[in-house]
Amino acid sequence: MHDLRTLLETHNQGHVLAYWDEISEDGREQLVTQLRDLDWEQLDAWIEDALAAESGANVPASLEPAPYYPLIPETAEQIDLYRKAEKRGRDLLGQGRIAAFTVAGGQGTRLGYDGPKGTYPISPVAGKTLFQLFAEGVARAGEKYGVPIAWYIMTSPINDAATRAFFAENAYFGLRAEDVTMFPQGTLPAIDPSGRLLLGAKDSLALSPNGHGGSLLALRDHGCLADMAKRGVDHMSYWQVDNPLVYQFDPLFLGLHDLTGSDMSSRSLTKTGPFEKLGNFCLTDDGRCIIVEYSDMPDELAEATDVDGRLRFRAGSPAIHVLRRAFIDRVTQGRLDLPIHRADKKVTCIGEGGITVAPTEPNAIKMETFIFDGLPLAENPLILEGDRAEQFGPVKNVNGIDSAESCRQLLIERAARWLEQGGVPVPRRPDGTVNGEVELSPRRFLGVDDVKAAASGLRPPAAEAEEYYG
Repeated sequence: MHDLRTLLETHNQGHVLAYWDEISEDGREQLVTQLRDLDWEQLDAWIEDALAAESGANVPASLEPAPYYPLIPETAEQIDLYRKAEKRGRDLLGQGRIAAFTVAGGQGTRLGYDGPKGTYPISPVAGKTLFQLFAEGVARAGEKYGVPIAWYIMTSPINDAATRAFFAENAYFGLRAEDVTMFPQGTLPAIDPSGRLLLGAKDSLALSPNGHGGSLLALRDHGCLADMAKRGVDHMSYWQVDNPLVYQFDPLFLGLHDLTGSDMSSRSLTKTGPFEKLGNFCLTDDGRCIIVEYSDMPDELAEATDVDGRLRFRAGSPAIHVLRRAFIDRVTQGRLDLPIHRADKKVTCIGEGGITVAPTEPNAIKMETFIFDGLPLAENPLILEGDRAEQFGPVKNVNGIDSAESCRQLLIERAARWLEQGGVPVPRRPDGTVNGEVELSPRRFLGVDDVKAAASGLRPPAAEAEEYYG
C-alpha cells in the first residue's frame, strides 16, 4: 500500500485514496486494480496533451488533399486494375482470408433508447436491429463465398454483457457462436480541468471507453489477432455499428487494399460542403496520410476550391476501413502511442466532502484515441471513393440529418434501386420518391446480382458471377 501511495503522490494523484478508510475490502481491491492497470508514464503525457488541447492545435501547418481512387475508373489502367482487384477480393473472401470487425461500444442514448446501439431496431419494414442486419450480411457472404466468416465485435464495459445476452437470445442470428467473438474495449479515467483524476465512486475511478483507437490493442489483448492467425485471416473489414448501409465485404475495396500492399485502407465520400461533419483525408508535408477532424480543419482550407470549382479537401471519412492483420500485429507489439483527443463532458463524480455530484454543465475531460490516427503508421495507405447513397446512412439522432429517420429512407431507396436494376418495378411518387416502404433482407440480398437472380427464378449467384466497380 505504501508503494501505491508513493506512486500516486509522484504523479500528483494522491487524492484518489481520500476515502480509503471508508470503503470495503472489495472496493479497495477494485480501486487498486484500476490504479495498477494504468500506464502512468503514458497517462501523464496524455493528460498534459489533453489540458493543452485546443481546436485545431494539432493540425500540421502544411496540408495537401490526399489522393484517392475514384468511384468509377477513369483510365484504361484503372479499369484493368479494378478488374484485377475485384477478382483478387473475391479470391480472398473464398479463401477465408477476410474477417469482419465492428466497433459497437456505444449506447442508444442519443436515440432515446436504453441499450446497446447495435440492438436498436432500424430496418424500415421488419424492424430488424443493426446487429441483425450485419449478422445476416455476414451469413450471406459466408454462403456466397463458401466459407464461414469470422466476426469480431468490440463492445464496451457498459454494454458488453447486454450485447452478449442479445446475441445468445437470438441464437447469433444463425451464425455459429464460435465465429462471433465479442470483447470489451479498454477504458481511460476522466480528469478535471486541472488534470486530477475523478472518482466515479469512493472505490472507483470515473472511467469511460478509450475510443475506437483502443480497438487495435484490444484485438491483441483479447487474443483476436492470434485467433485470426489460426484461421488464416489476413485482413479485417472494419465498420462502425451505426452504419447499416455499409458494404461489409466489397471485393473491389478488399482487392485494391491487398494488391497495393496497403496496411490500412479507407473509404472516402465526396463531401456535400466544406463543413460537413466528416474528417478530411490530408497529406502532411512529409507525405504521411492523416485525417483532420472537421472541427479542427481551418476554414480557409475547408473552403478552398480547385480550378474546377470543387472543394480541394473534398474526400471525407465515413469510418470504413480495411486493416491488414500484420499491420495491427506490428504496431501493437509495444506501446501504441496514438495521439489523445479531448472531449469536455458532464461526468457524475465524487465531489467535496464525498458527496456525489451530477453536473448540469461539462465538468470533466474525457480522453480517447481514434483508429484513423493509425494511418500515419501504415505503409501504402489507400483511399477508395464510395457511393454515398449506396454505402452511408449513419444512425446518430432520432430525426433530421444522420438520423434513424433518414437512414430508414436511405435503406428504402437503395432497396428500390436494386429491385429496379434487377428488373422489378417499384411504385414511385411524381417527385421520384418510393411510394411505400421496401426492405431487402441482407440474408439473401447483398447486391443487385442477388436481386437479378431472385427475379429470374434462379438460385442467387456464386461469387465468381459478380462484377462491380465502386
